[in-house]
Amino acid sequence: MDDISRIRNFSIIAHIDHGKSTLADRLILATGGLSEREMTHGQVLDNMEIEQERGITIKAQTVRLNWKAADGETYELNLMDTPGHVDFAYEVSRSLAACEGALLVVDAAQGVEAQTLANVYQSIEHDHEIVPVINKIDLPAADPEGVKQEIEEIIGLDASQAVLASAKSGIGIPDILQAIVDRIPPPKGDRTAPLKAMLVDSWYDPYLGVVILVRVIEGVLKKGQQVKFMAAGTTHLVDRVGCMRPKIEQLPELAAGEIGFITAQIKEVAETRVGDTITDAKRPTATALPGFKEVQPVVFCGLFPVDAADFEKLRESLYKLRLNDASFSFETESSAALGFGFRCGFLGLLHLEIIQERLTREYDLDLITTAPSVVYRMHLTRSKKDATSGGRSFETGLRRGSVPPQDEREGESGSGGQIIELHNPADMPDPNRIEMIEEPWISATIYTPDEYLGAILKLCQDRRGIQKGLTYVGSGSHQRAQLTYELPLNEVVFDFYDRLKSISRGYASFDYEQIGHREGDLVKMSILVNEELVDALSMITHRGTAEARGRGMCERLKELIPRHLFKIPIQAAIGGKVIARETISAMRKDVTAKCYGGDATRKRKLLEKQKKGKAKMREYGNVSIPQEAFIAALRMGEE
Repeated sequence: MDDISRIRNFSIIAHIDHGKSTLADRLILATGGLSEREMTHGQVLDNMEIEQERGITIKAQTVRLNWKAADGETYELNLMDTPGHVDFAYEVSRSLAACEGALLVVDAAQGVEAQTLANVYQSIEHDHEIVPVINKIDLPAADPEGVKQEIEEIIGLDASQAVLASAKSGIGIPDILQAIVDRIPPPKGDRTAPLKAMLVDSWYDPYLGVVILVRVIEGVLKKGQQVKFMAAGTTHLVDRVGCMRPKIEQLPELAAGEIGFITAQIKEVAETRVGDTITDAKRPTATALPGFKEVQPVVFCGLFPVDAADFEKLRESLYKLRLNDASFSFETESSAALGFGFRCGFLGLLHLEIIQERLTREYDLDLITTAPSVVYRMHLTRSKKDATSGGRSFETGLRRGSVPPQDEREGESGSGGQIIELHNPADMPDPNRIEMIEEPWISATIYTPDEYLGAILKLCQDRRGIQKGLTYVGSGSHQRAQLTYELPLNEVVFDFYDRLKSISRGYASFDYEQIGHREGDLVKMSILVNEELVDALSMITHRGTAEARGRGMCERLKELIPRHLFKIPIQAAIGGKVIARETISAMRKDVTAKCYGGDATRKRKLLEKQKKGKAKMREYGNVSIPQEAFIAALRMGEE
């Protein structure tokens, strides 16, 4: 658009299931982006089956709408539908940086939730003009006035001008469009300046290659232009420029203030990093845009095919998924118990769950997932051997055939030893070499109705939480407790979120951010079956909870492993010390059945012979642990 004053760039901020995608559908329909007939299903922008099923947004989407306002002018509205979940917080921050304003959508029955709060604060940091929208006002439990008061008390925004709407029924949609035009400021930018554009998102198209979503800050982006990605240091020739309406529409150029897409014959999404600055290769801009950072995986787990013959299929499937999602990483690993598989890194637990579900559904794979773990920092002592070998002796003590820790940095710990990053508990160095272990911590914000407060406080306390604050927000029926806790991330990655939801009957909301690493009294707990180490069940846990966790795992394995003809000990051990043990009793054949009376010594002789045979069998016998037992132990071990 030639007139920058008639452009409005805005995103929608909302908690999961507050009606964000339904509102986006209504806005598309109201502005003629799609006809009623073309909207074959709800949530047009949530085009993945898993997004529609769960009612969540996983990939950021954009759409350009034209709206004739009350003053008779036609405005160009660029809507960005961003993910609401904490795992995708960095993508959300880049999408917000590409806008000048935001619609804050709050459910009229549920009020302000934790993720709404996290994203709205990010939006305020970007100096956005925020338009509150109270959605679902036609619900029987709706309390718009109470929610307005809550927005003012909790967030500190003036909600007197909040738009009342129901996206499902179509109530208040013209009012929302008019509020966007009236209250959200137009973008600023000089189209004559050198090109400066932000890479907001990218996805893989089988026909076009990588499609890159961009927000042009200054200058003009044209077809045939040679552009440079400043963080990646690569140059590409732009072969297509356009926008989504939500159907693809090609354009001659994108000028300052506009949001659209480009393609440049790029084959892999990994080459296009979210937050990168795109500039003209011949006439570059002086400085890159602030806020760019490399996305680092937070949670790691092993993925193994149930059928070993599916290993190559799993490898191909992971490569295909990575074409569209560069934020997860994988590398091959082998396990004595589970065979060949991959160690994968994810942004968080929801991200892990989504990738796992997509592999199962879209690629028809049966998978075993090992217990999730986080990235630990090991401070190693500096030995004489280190000094002579350049500090690489930490590999002693790693299991054979494993991948050594990815990140090694020498001479950074206080005593002059190394700091290594550990992604897999099975790769833990010899405990004698470890001076100190640091684990990641998070700051969590939990909103809960008052009646569930006691149970949630106990849950956080059991997970080694440190309470930082407890305040009450809202009033009357909308009054809720706001808890602030600092928690170790490895206590949260198991089933904290599920437990929180079951304790609070789904009413508590949870949001977190990482606050760095802290020293912890952590130990590696190994599981031994028939005195053989089962590497897939190894885990790093706090010394205080190791015994209870080990006892629980042994009890479960006792139920899951079938009986053999000899006794099978199941042990949980820390180093050489066994902390829990269960024994699976042997199946006994009645060898005296053929003796009809006669001397008792004859029976004793047969029993002694059986006893010797069992001892020999136990010595040479291998325990076969069925796959189902592994799957059940790993899933149930998440306590």
